Amino acid sequence: MRTQITELFGLHVYTDRAVYVGNVDDVVIDVDGKKIDSLAVGNLNPEIGDLKGYKGIRIPFRIVKSIGDIVLIRHIAGVFRSSQKDE
Repeated sequence: MRTQITELFGLHVYTDRAVYVGNVDDVVIDVDGKKIDSLAVGNLNPEIGDLKGYKGIRIPFRIVKSIGDIVLIRHIAGVFRSSQKDE
């Protein structure tokens, strides 16, 4: 998975169960480790969970599965609610 960091800004973030999470606003970098730590995601889908008062969340980069036209992350039951019952 290799891409320019600037190409991530504005990409839509979805879970692998097709739940829309939000858009990438920023990238948090671990300078000492020379790697991406997390993605700062804004424009949150109000249906994904109890996010009252939050303007954004940080998605740990370790749960990112794929980056292309969208960012695909691992679905974590209990964190990301969908309209379908989580299994």
